[in-house]
This record gives sequence, C-alpha cells and structure tokens, in this order.
Amino acid sequence: MNKSEKFDKELQELAKFARVISHPARLAILKYLAETKTCISGDISEHLPLSRTTVSQHLKELRDLGLINGTIDGLKINYCICATELERFLNLFNGFFSTIDLQNVSCSNNYY
Repeated sequence: MNKSEKFDKELQELAKFARVISHPARLAILKYLAETKTCISGDISEHLPLSRTTVSQHLKELRDLGLINGTIDGLKINYCICATELERFLNLFNGFFSTIDLQNVSCSNNYY
C-alpha cells in the first residue's frame, strides 16, 4: 500500500485530476477540444507549439483519466472531450473547495 492509498477515494481522485490538468499542454488540449465542440480527427499538434510525440504523451494522460476519448478511424484517431467525466471531476473539485470557509481565514504575508 502506498501512502496515497491511505486517503479516501475522493481525495485520491482529486489528486489524480489535479496532476493531469497541472500541465499547460494538457489544459491547452482540453481548451482546444472544448472550443471545437466536436471530435477532432487528425493531428492536434498542428494547433499546439509541441511535437507530435509530446502531444501524443499528453493525450494519453488525458485519455487514461477519462477526460477525453480517442477512437481509431482508419489511420486517424478522433479525439473528443468526455463531458460526463469532466463534469464529474469538476463537481468533485468544486465540492472539495466549497467546504473551505475562507471568510474565517486570517492570514498575513508577514511570515517570510
């Protein structure tokens, strides 16, 4: 058992989500797919300042978490945002942060 397994499943899922979306390339891929509002067939790297190999690695991370789907269509792969899974993660994320009462937090930057 690793240390992360000692935490409840919801926190583990949030940590995985945060890790996957913590890279700007993955955020750019999600944004691009959301803006197109359709499945993208072809090379997403044409729309990002990254090589095909690098984009492919980022797509794999997003796909492994279930944030996007990739289906093979001949020699191309069609990529789509998985709206239900993204919404589930966003609800978990928002639910987690909604439990933090910032109105009762008093913190000063004088601790440096």
